[in-house]
Amino acid sequence: MNNAPHHCLSLLTSCKTLKILKQIHASLVKTGHHSDPFFAGKLILHSAVTVPGALHYARRFFLNFPIPDVFMYNTLIRGFSESGIPQNSIFTFIDMCGKSLVPPDSFSFAFVLKAAANHGSLRTGIQLHCQALIHGFETHLFVGTTLISMYGECGSVYFAKKVFDQMREPNVVAWNAVITACFRCGDVKGARKMFDMMPFKNSTSSNVILAGYAKAGEMEIARKVFWDMKVKDDVSWSTMIAGLAHNGFFDEAFAYFRELRMIGLRPNEVSLTGVLSGCAQVGASEFGKILHGFIEKSGFNWIPTVNNALVDMYARCGNVGMARLVFRSMLHKSVVSWTSMIEGLAMHGYAEEAIRVFHEMEGCGIRPDWITLVSLLYACSHAGLIEQGCNYFSTMKDVYDIEPTVEHYGCMVDLYGRAGYLQKAYDFVCQMPITPNAIIWRTLLGACGIHGNVELAEQVKARLFDLEPDDSSDNVLLSNIYAVAGKWKDVATVRQSMTDQKIKKTPGWSMIEVDRTMYRFVAREKTNKTTAEAYEKLKEIIKRLRLEGGYVPEVASVLHDVDEEEKEDSVSKHSEKLAVAFGISRLCKGRVIRIVKNLRICRDCHTVMKLISKVYGLKLVVRDRSRFHSFDDGACSCKDYW
Repeated sequence: MNNAPHHCLSLLTSCKTLKILKQIHASLVKTGHHSDPFFAGKLILHSAVTVPGALHYARRFFLNFPIPDVFMYNTLIRGFSESGIPQNSIFTFIDMCGKSLVPPDSFSFAFVLKAAANHGSLRTGIQLHCQALIHGFETHLFVGTTLISMYGECGSVYFAKKVFDQMREPNVVAWNAVITACFRCGDVKGARKMFDMMPFKNSTSSNVILAGYAKAGEMEIARKVFWDMKVKDDVSWSTMIAGLAHNGFFDEAFAYFRELRMIGLRPNEVSLTGVLSGCAQVGASEFGKILHGFIEKSGFNWIPTVNNALVDMYARCGNVGMARLVFRSMLHKSVVSWTSMIEGLAMHGYAEEAIRVFHEMEGCGIRPDWITLVSLLYACSHAGLIEQGCNYFSTMKDVYDIEPTVEHYGCMVDLYGRAGYLQKAYDFVCQMPITPNAIIWRTLLGACGIHGNVELAEQVKARLFDLEPDDSSDNVLLSNIYAVAGKWKDVATVRQSMTDQKIKKTPGWSMIEVDRTMYRFVAREKTNKTTAEAYEKLKEIIKRLRLEGGYVPEVASVLHDVDEEEKEDSVSKHSEKLAVAFGISRLCKGRVIRIVKNLRICRDCHTVMKLISKVYGLKLVVRDRSRFHSFDDGACSCKDYW
């Protein structure tokens, strides 16, 4: 008996790369077993689900198989549903339904409904629901539960509850699914009501309600739920730690983390990636370093998702050097790993390096997904690489089999807008094959602000008003554009309109980490001990910058038609200046000062940061709404192009 094909199957279980997968496939071809549905199905399963970057290989093999069975179809549908192109899962399902010899089963619907959820397409989800009814799966508990999850992911709590109500005997999994759907759709009260109505609960139910409150930012209730739980497993602790971190309670998250270890439970992948993600959001690099040390010591550094989270954390905390180090030390890099590194480099303005890493990824046989292309286009737009950006965008469909989404179109608008090709950007938006959303128009409005194009800004603002009339940032940005142009009557009109519509401006804030504690500063907020210290230090800094750096405040964009002294006072109290002043006051010499800001840094603050880096001999890193600015010796990594 020839044991070669069975030996190939055993090799498949430990196969980690596309190169080895191809060798196993070649061996099956040699013995003639590649046409056997059993062996072919196993090969498709590993290439579509297990081996990173091998989904396209699974698709090619599938298309060349004479009569694929339901297992092969389901495997490919599953692979696409978990990829960056979930719409291909839906296309495969349609092809399956079109061939009467291979009718879909419950697994087919489970996988394709997940694809609709990941794609965020409610319309597709409803059509799939109809297909489930046609094929007689309306009473199938597994399919019904998946439908509830899909509707929750697509934002329709009404349909999620309707499916649940039509279930004859929903089990605990279905109850948990509808509670999760309520939370995902923002129906916190509805989730609690369903939880209280549950005839039976398990530990998962408690963890579901805990996670829901944590994600909704209801940490007071989450704490109560957590401490009322009779049994707290590693998921409970992980959920609580990640929730605290995501909501900015870093001291408390660290305390829970220590307690978790003290009681003998090991942190798991979820808790570690959750806390690292929280660190990334608010720039808590010191806390992230402590976690990195624990990960290395405890042997979690072999887990790809943890390493991916570390790369993302270091990049978003402004330490791209450590992000590179973690990335290069990874034994197995998935498309998520490569994308995290490319995105990190893009945020810091290292566009050429981001492009090199992208081509290195291709050389390793890893195919980019749609997020990778977004990161690559982002890199090109923030470095003014117009020709390269246009080339990547134009070849997305043909070379990478990726249909451009609204995110890719947004990057192209940003690419043209930053470079000053405003009319070209406007024409590009008008000719888009998909309807531009508010983010697209807002990107163009921001570009009009950079280049002072009042006329086009007014046209773009009119489009935005039709989409999101209550957004304060659009009004503030238009006011800024009018102010720079000296059109004070128009400034007054916009501000009066905001007052009449009761639209409040989103306050600018900045955060800085000192001794593992996050400090948040808001311009003109009520003075306390911390802000008083920051204001006092800032006065000293501004005085020194005037004397030694020749600093002159840039007040052109101040919204009020007032005298120069009042304008200077206004720009001097921006939150990022207060955060940097506090950092200089508290942090020891030689430390890099890292700031996170929720809005775009203004030109005056940008100038001040450059001067501080030169006069004080400090390195500053500011992460604003769109990118990083690394200041050193009077220069910025953005090269004044942002």
